[in-house]
Amino acid sequence: MASEFNAASLRAALKRIDSQGIKAAQAGLIAMGEAVAKQARTNASNGSHAWGTPTPARPGEGPARISGTLAKSIIRTAVLRDAAGWSTQVGLKPGQFPSYGKGRTPSSKYGSYLETGLKNGTTYPFLKPATQMAAIQAAIVFGRAFAATDWSIPTD
Repeated sequence: MASEFNAASLRAALKRIDSQGIKAAQAGLIAMGEAVAKQARTNASNGSHAWGTPTPARPGEGPARISGTLAKSIIRTAVLRDAAGWSTQVGLKPGQFPSYGKGRTPSSKYGSYLETGLKNGTTYPFLKPATQMAAIQAAIVFGRAFAATDWSIPTD
């Protein structure tokens, strides 16, 4: 028996496509957020040195690792729906402190200084380069997320 095409079957098909599209978009955003966070952690570990010794990192490149607190504090938020659509954020988790030093500064604060400029204007960016990499990979990541979706319309 051939399947009958009517308004009810069209509504059901469109509802399924909408649901599948949302799931694919969320999967793409999660993959993008994780890729940015992973790259930012890599960028925030540009060599290493002991606390109180000169950094081997060069200005304009990511900072060198001392304790690893900065890299460990880079997180991705949950994918949420807001007025603009779906979003996730990658950044520094507040309240993370290094294990060394007297007046310990939270990683969210010193990470901001490294990213935007120290008192002398020198930057050691790690987040911005990670987001630039993500912009290049977005088509691939979202292409994979949407390609993995079953877009077929069931026929009864």
